[in-house]
Amino acid sequence: MTSHPSTPSGRFDRNVQRRSAQVLKQRVLEQQREEFEKALAWAAEQDAIERAAALIVSARRRYLLGYGKSLAYASMLATDLSAGLSGVHLVGDGSLRALDVLSDIRQGDLLVAVSMSRYRRETVDVAAAYVRRGGDLVLITDADDAPLAAVATTSIVIGAGSASYANSPTSVALALHLLATLTIASSKGAGRRLHQRDELAAELGLYAEHDDQN
Repeated sequence: MTSHPSTPSGRFDRNVQRRSAQVLKQRVLEQQREEFEKALAWAAEQDAIERAAALIVSARRRYLLGYGKSLAYASMLATDLSAGLSGVHLVGDGSLRALDVLSDIRQGDLLVAVSMSRYRRETVDVAAAYVRRGGDLVLITDADDAPLAAVATTSIVIGAGSASYANSPTSVALALHLLATLTIASSKGAGRRLHQRDELAAELGLYAEHDDQN
């Protein structure tokens, strides 16, 4: 049975199968080094992340959307944004359904969709419906011609190569980290919110004690 080269099984056949652990590890490390250098250069040269951060800061309610592996990226971004911003909601995690979001779009709302190859249909369908109903969309994807690129208010297009069976998260994590950092830095109330959350976390004993001197 022949697998499509862009699928995980296809990449496994091409990159992983019949290679020793040492050879595979070296290939992955070299690819990750190259990818990270490209990602740093990409982030320094273009302003898509700044445009997206400005839209997120100015929004009244921010919805984060992603299915499959992209749900993990959307969840990470939602967690980082909610530390300094109110009105941050993760769609599709069981607590907020896409139908609820689509039926209650208001002026000032924003959808941030993470849609990486192979582009889950749920993400594409929900985000497209959101735009059709007048909502603004920030798209985080990996190709200029990806689904939703034509309807997004702004797009962050991230390269995603791999020497393994799965696409590397390195460039995606870097872009999301930059996006969260620039967004929180430009939010007037972020510092106060962060301090309040630290106080509440200490009051509720959310974290295990750790001696930083050790």
